[in-house]
Amino acid sequence: MMPLDAEHRWQAALLAILATRPSDTDGSHDLNHLHRVWGIAAQLLKQYPAADADVVIAASYLHDLVNHPKNHPERHLASRQSATLAKQLLTGTGFPGDKLDSVGHAIEAHSFSANIPPRTLEACIVQDADRLDALGMIGVARLFYIAGRMGSDLAHPQDPRGLDRPLDDRRYALDHIVVKLARLPAAMNTEAGRELGEQRLARIEAFREAFCEEWLCGRPVV
Repeated sequence: MMPLDAEHRWQAALLAILATRPSDTDGSHDLNHLHRVWGIAAQLLKQYPAADADVVIAASYLHDLVNHPKNHPERHLASRQSATLAKQLLTGTGFPGDKLDSVGHAIEAHSFSANIPPRTLEACIVQDADRLDALGMIGVARLFYIAGRMGSDLAHPQDPRGLDRPLDDRRYALDHIVVKLARLPAAMNTEAGRELGEQRLARIEAFREAFCEEWLCGRPVV
């Protein structure tokens, strides 16, 4: 695990880098998201002390330097673009030069849409941490926030559970829980990530059931 003084030193350096970048209006990928990803990654590092914490903290804070909306045609390229930019911005900050490629790989592999398999323990931890922030109650809030920005409906009017229709998470926000989020725990790279993912998914599934009960209250049966 990274010593506290080293963590504070690198956090300050990374936040200084972020302060030079244009502000991102996407509240689901803001500075709070970056803090949470590092916080989750720090939890995972306790279980995997062989991982390089310098690489993990740098990738945690710089993984969304380029952030395209989910419906942007270059969405799948954002993590590669972030990796290239992160290595450029870290150069000259005192960050070890021999670790830059590891940071770049951890950043490019974090993205679900990029579909780049993580090859290092550090990349596995960063990918798991980023995906864990899509689960739990924060994940629910981010889900509906993003859906609102994309103009999606909250849920299907008569069949929010998708029992008698194809699921469509671009049209109905609630569908995203089954279409994507429910798949995340099994796709985690680390055992610790899977365990935490299952815990957070259980909260989301309980929310979904409660939502559906309230959504259908008083509606005519079709």
